[in-house]
Amino acid sequence: MQELETTAPLDGLRVLDFSIMLAGPYCARLLADVGADVIKIEPPEGDDMRLRTPLREGHSAYFGQLNAGKRSLALDLKSREAIKLVHLLVEQADIVVENFRPGVMDRLGLGYEALRAINPRLIYCSISGYGQSGPAAERAAYAMIVHAESGFDRTLMRYAGDSNRPAAGAVFVADILGGISGYSAIQTALVQRARTGQGQRIDVALMDCMLNLLVYELQEAQFPIQSPRPTYGPLRAQDGDILIAPITARNFTALCEVTGQVELANDPRFVTVPSRGANWSAMMHVIEKWTERHPVSECIAALDRAGVPCARYRDPGAALTDPHLLQRGAFSKIADAAGEFVGVNAPWKMSGAQTAMQREVPALGAHRDEILSRLLGLSPDAVGELVDAGAFGKPRRAIP
Repeated sequence: MQELETTAPLDGLRVLDFSIMLAGPYCARLLADVGADVIKIEPPEGDDMRLRTPLREGHSAYFGQLNAGKRSLALDLKSREAIKLVHLLVEQADIVVENFRPGVMDRLGLGYEALRAINPRLIYCSISGYGQSGPAAERAAYAMIVHAESGFDRTLMRYAGDSNRPAAGAVFVADILGGISGYSAIQTALVQRARTGQGQRIDVALMDCMLNLLVYELQEAQFPIQSPRPTYGPLRAQDGDILIAPITARNFTALCEVTGQVELANDPRFVTVPSRGANWSAMMHVIEKWTERHPVSECIAALDRAGVPCARYRDPGAALTDPHLLQRGAFSKIADAAGEFVGVNAPWKMSGAQTAMQREVPALGAHRDEILSRLLGLSPDAVGELVDAGAFGKPRRAIP
């Protein structure tokens, strides 16, 4: 079969990225991955993420993962001259991404209606905690806030089974879901714009993203069940922990064979899929009698040969040297002024599209003159006048 020539699908499209922190920057970086020209409009002191650990020579790898492939323009959006510059950029833009609290962009003169009047083809994506409308819209909300209020944290607590209070956490699921949801909606809006010629407003709420994650739990809340849901946790092996998930009848039969545990196959508690689900913890206890007699590697090898889903518990850094992930191209080398490091690509591959992260992480305001001269045709003298007028503020030096 003839191989497709890969292209950058969004080449020629321009994005103005006003977002900071995580959800919005991740959304806009995904757009840069597939070829869009993403201009990150930052405050003069820079996105706060530039100062977040891990830092190398004052440069944040965390920030780099979220912003590689963009161009940076530092503007003081409290300056009239800066707002005028944004309006000029909007004339040539296709997409805006912002994640301020609802109402902030309107007060700056950069709300959807104001920018739509300048460019009716503009796709304007707002990502917020609770959405652009409703009683809670203007509440401050980071990912961990909606984790708590959506029911996500208490769901994890219930599944853990050994706590009566939710556990602390620092993996911001809502932000990544919000970024991917914004990216997906933008692609849909681009298809619709190709048909109608019109842009539109996209309203992504982190709360809605989390509710979409709780597919089973929201149905269970309406139609309670009596038996507990199977939960998947660690089983002891000789030298660590292993996860085994014999979900289907075929998985279960193979598990009985590979472990040689006749008591599993003959126990009436485990004969059918529903009965195994109702007695899952008891079944796992029997399986653990086998795993605890063997090292993790032997358990994995035997279960893999039998086709039983299983996994060893690893730290995140183990992924960086995983042969499968390296062969699949899960990572890209990216670089900032402190040097080269590894970034994680988007979770999809496309046969006809380039989707890997771009290499360069933008320094704060590094592309100001390039953007203003090439896109807006401003002369050095005109840029100098904007500097004197305070359009770019006074950048703060990063703290090592």
